[in-house]
Amino acid sequence: MLQAAGVGAGDEVIVPAYGNPEVAEAVVQAGAAPHFADIDPDTYCIDPTDVAYRLSARTAAVIAVHRFGHRADIERLRHLGSRHGLLVLEQGESQKPYDEMAQRRAHATYLSARLSGVRTPAAHDEHTYQQYVVRVPGNGRPDRDAFARVLRGKGVECSVPVKTPVHRLSAFRRDITLPETERAADETLALPVDGTMTRKQLQRVVSACNALGGLLQPAF
Repeated sequence: MLQAAGVGAGDEVIVPAYGNPEVAEAVVQAGAAPHFADIDPDTYCIDPTDVAYRLSARTAAVIAVHRFGHRADIERLRHLGSRHGLLVLEQGESQKPYDEMAQRRAHATYLSARLSGVRTPAAHDEHTYQQYVVRVPGNGRPDRDAFARVLRGKGVECSVPVKTPVHRLSAFRRDITLPETERAADETLALPVDGTMTRKQLQRVVSACNALGGLLQPAF
């Protein structure tokens, strides 16, 4: 789509750094240069305000990635694109069947009402919970990683959704600061929320997390 729109050598394309490198790689394959923007801390999607801050005379396009079941603020990005003559592209997520999505939402509601010691996902009507991503606050120690190890030891499957932001990878390293992106990479943890989970399995997730939450709070 970038090539079809004439985006190429000499152009910059603004992309999120929180996520996998495939989007930045696609920009390079089109002959353009990826330029990284920060994310909204609640949705983990590219932040239109930061995009506006990072525009330059070379900016030709913006790519928004919908993340974890949150949708990027496409309306604001399109308004920005219309004002500055930019191409705005979206990368979506594979959607679960309706029944599974409904079950995931029910499981997410159950977890969010009972979890303590972690910050639960921002809830909104459009959230599809492709992943149930919480934050484990740190205080200078690798609390998220320690938290994850203990959960796995208790039989709770969990994963770190983004270990290293793209702007910190050797192939795309940039001397820029993206505070929300970097904070999210340090704190986020995906907990199980599959539609096939039983109430007993959900209770195990809650019990394991809550037993740790009070021990891993940030120091004030």
